Amino acid sequence: MHEPPSAGGSPPAREEDPPSPAWALILGASSGTGAAIAEAVARKPGLNVFGVHRGRYLDTARELEARVRDVGRDIHLRQADASTPEAAEAGADELLQRAGPRSVKLFVHAIAGASVGRFLSEGPDRLHPRRIHRTFDCMAHSFVYWTQALVRRDLLAPDARLLGLQNPLDQTHLGNTGLISSAKAALEMYVRHLAIELGPKGHRVNLLKFGTVLTPALRHVYSPEALAQLEARHAAMNPAGRMGTLDDVARFVTVLVGDDAAWFNGATIDFTGGMTLKLMDLVLNP
Repeated sequence: MHEPPSAGGSPPAREEDPPSPAWALILGASSGTGAAIAEAVARKPGLNVFGVHRGRYLDTARELEARVRDVGRDIHLRQADASTPEAAEAGADELLQRAGPRSVKLFVHAIAGASVGRFLSEGPDRLHPRRIHRTFDCMAHSFVYWTQALVRRDLLAPDARLLGLQNPLDQTHLGNTGLISSAKAALEMYVRHLAIELGPKGHRVNLLKFGTVLTPALRHVYSPEALAQLEARHAAMNPAGRMGTLDDVARFVTVLVGDDAAWFNGATIDFTGGMTLKLMDLVLNP
């Protein structure tokens, strides 16, 4: 039999506290794709959430906070414009204070803030320089601003994943979306070059391309009749016979955070479900 330890013996080893969960930084977190991704990664792999939003959807932001806390994760939502260099610096400072260094496992750029119109129009839809600058800041440049701010503060966790969002307008064109397409093309180049610069540090930078999904913004812009028509046209386009969903996108992002997706880098990942495959057939054989 083993003798009990003497009173002067060493105390039994104490189990170490488990490491704190890493964080997801989500720009555009209050609604739509950003909110869906935030909730999904809080569930799997179990990340805390630091979100930035402009405050247009305060009710859905509060609902997101409740759902994330319900699964036992921390969440902090910062209400601010995230598109400028100054906003990135201030937001990264706040994130560092809340989460600490090397805490960001996932960075998702889901800001919406683009102007539609035509470059050469003489009407109210003319794309003036202010609209051009604003759109590029929101949809492209801010990805770089935030990445620079995260790196300067040593906020990226080992094997961090940085993700921009893309749409099929790089393959097909919609009349008044030339500025959006141009900004997204710039974002794609930023992703590729940042993948090269961050790759040796163990981080991965990718672009996720997906088609139209129903968001609060779309429901605000379109009438119920127009939304029904939008869904019907996407059902005709997509081989699966339906539109993609926010849940489709969010669940796939949880895959991209995992170890099995660690070899993706500098990639534009087509998650459109084949949305553009039938366009010519639909035009020629309506």
